[in-house]
Amino acid sequence: QVQLVESGGGLVQAGGSLRLSCAASGRTFNKYVVGWFRQAPGKERAFVVRISGSGSSTYFADSVKGRFTISRDNTKNTVYLQMNSLKPEDTAVYYCAAAADAYTSASEDYAYWGQGTQVTVSS
Repeated sequence: QVQLVESGGGLVQAGGSLRLSCAASGRTFNKYVVGWFRQAPGKERAFVVRISGSGSSTYFADSVKGRFTISRDNTKNTVYLQMNSLKPEDTAVYYCAAAADAYTSASEDYAYWGQGTQVTVSS
């Protein structure tokens, strides 16, 4: 069982930056793939980025490639999403999720989810 708590959301102007954190419970956190997803008002939840358990592999959605980076510190059971050059279309609730056995972008493969954190980018 893994419990996830996101933090770091807020209001930022276009072109600005935010760093989201995803803190996890559990002693085997390094065995979990962690993904970030986002859901904008009136839209379906969309994949943003994922990172392997060791942190050696990452995969980004085209919409954020080159602007967002992801890292993890397994000694702190935390994954970080650094978001730079933010655009109004990045406005959404951001969720982190964990998957035990699948390095995947499909939300249905992630068994554990945080409560989400709001990111609002003003123009």
